[in-house]
Amino acid sequence: MTTVPTPLVRDFPVRWPVQTRWTDNDMFGHLNNAVYYAMWDSAINAWLAQQTGADPMKDAAFPVVAESSCRYVSELGYPDDLVAGIGVERLGSSSVTLRLALYSASATDADPVAAVGRWVHVYVDRATRKPTPMPAGERVAYEAIR
Repeated sequence: MTTVPTPLVRDFPVRWPVQTRWTDNDMFGHLNNAVYYAMWDSAINAWLAQQTGADPMKDAAFPVVAESSCRYVSELGYPDDLVAGIGVERLGSSSVTLRLALYSASATDADPVAAVGRWVHVYVDRATRKPTPMPAGERVAYEAIR
């Protein structure tokens, strides 16, 4: 069996702070698996809005999640201050595949991340809900972290 190396903090160009909440922990005392996805979703959309002014509630084209995955490497939990790492794995005409990470805010660039994610966003037309080319401003933002 091949072991996939765990990415390091330095492998993710965007570093978005996220705060844990008491309710994020499950009965085992660590973050519930669904919380990782919620944190990544919030970080991605906040970063896009900051970089491009994107407004998924109003824009003619907006991204929807077509595929996602997570590999849990080490435990995280409340009251940890965390960072969501974001990078681009692949950039298409109407889709982007994001490399994601979640790790402690106290981690150094040389530390392995606590969770590794992969997220495929497909841009769709608001009216038809069919794939459409991503907006130019968002493409530029993704290119910058490729």
